[in-house]
Amino acid sequence: MTSDLAETMVAIVGGAHVLVDDDVRAGYESDWTGRYTGRSSLVVRPATTDEVAGVLRHCNDHGVAVVPQGGNTGLVGGGVPRETATAPATIVLSLRRLDAISDIDPSTLQLTAGAGATIAAWQSAARHVGLDTPIDFAARDTATVGGAIATNAGGSRVVRYGTMRQQVIGVEAVLADGSVVGTLAGLPKETAGLHWPSVLAGSEGTLGIITAARLRLVPRFEHVVTAMLSMATVEDAVDLVGRLRHRLGSLDAAEVIQPEALGLVAEHLAANPPIDIVAGGTVMLVECADHADPSDELAEALTGATGVIDTAVAVDPVQREHLVLFRDRITDAIAAAAGAIGVPTYKLDVAVPTGSVAELLDVARRAADDDGARLIAFGHLAEGNLHLNYLNASAPRHIADTVLEAIARLGGTISAEHGIGVAKTPWLHLIRTTADLDAQRSVRRALDPNRILNPGVLDPTPQVP
Repeated sequence: MTSDLAETMVAIVGGAHVLVDDDVRAGYESDWTGRYTGRSSLVVRPATTDEVAGVLRHCNDHGVAVVPQGGNTGLVGGGVPRETATAPATIVLSLRRLDAISDIDPSTLQLTAGAGATIAAWQSAARHVGLDTPIDFAARDTATVGGAIATNAGGSRVVRYGTMRQQVIGVEAVLADGSVVGTLAGLPKETAGLHWPSVLAGSEGTLGIITAARLRLVPRFEHVVTAMLSMATVEDAVDLVGRLRHRLGSLDAAEVIQPEALGLVAEHLAANPPIDIVAGGTVMLVECADHADPSDELAEALTGATGVIDTAVAVDPVQREHLVLFRDRITDAIAAAAGAIGVPTYKLDVAVPTGSVAELLDVARRAADDDGARLIAFGHLAEGNLHLNYLNASAPRHIADTVLEAIARLGGTISAEHGIGVAKTPWLHLIRTTADLDAQRSVRRALDPNRILNPGVLDPTPQVP
């Protein structure tokens, strides 16, 4: 089967882009954490929508499972192969070669990007014409547009612009049978029938393969102020976010960094933390951006705020970059620490109503203490989104049971921006009713009746909630 499949794929995408050797495929078969890994029959790297369509037509006709993959920065096992009992073969469909950026239109604040274009490339193209992207996060250099749409990724600017779903004006995608759907016209008032961006955003490659998108651009603000704040308590930080949202039209990011995370990244960078932290406190990273310097506006909003212990403020680009490094390099620091231990990090990306963030952190800490793991927590405070990273966890399943059940009780979600993948399917019933899950299966069955697209992802065993 594999040799025949390889010959067919070579005829579609060319010999250089069908990867057969074990050592060449290996980089596509494990996720960023190293926790999720599997074996594929082939890695196939198409360069056009027509090639994607050709690949899917053949796979659909022959029951070959297809795992779509962008930059392979996923953390929940959704972009790497896994065991499947029904498919005779599995391919990883790498979309990195679909990386063109075109049709940049400053007048409508739009451009078109291929699914394999990185967030950094989208950002660079926008800034070349004096504009910017409404999405940004630390993995910008490798994470792709297609992956960000498929997982409805967010990042630091969600407080101002929303998640990836809000940035997609049009989309082009290939369904399991090879048919191409969607439009890249970019009409903001196109209201005829099914809205493919809404259907595909967050679907994690289970309904169709995104090949290109018409994306939103936003104004480029030349004046940015970054502040790192030491807060007495998490509750004070939550209150401050509300205060800033009400008073600052320029608010661009409101992040939370727990002391353990700040200490770990400081050690990784071999640099002292920019501020002092009190016992039981937390750290906020706030950014404001506007056409005029927002420093005075931020200072006024902070005046009289409760719980501010220490501050470090920067408007100079070099000084700002130094502060931002303490957020952007947390994930690198976690990876280095996990590598030194020899145990993959166990990651939970979750969200609760902001008023419940402190309670969630208490639950997460107790779970770490019970396990003997080290909790490294940070996230996007304005959305109540925390990235809970457990170093040297001995019983990840028990940690997940404890934390995710608490999140459901608090009215939160078990995935805020990394997706469900295969990692969180056992807990979907906590936040979705039987009717929700049945409807989701029905839509999937209609678009992919042979179940070739990303089997196992977003696909829990039916459970009674």
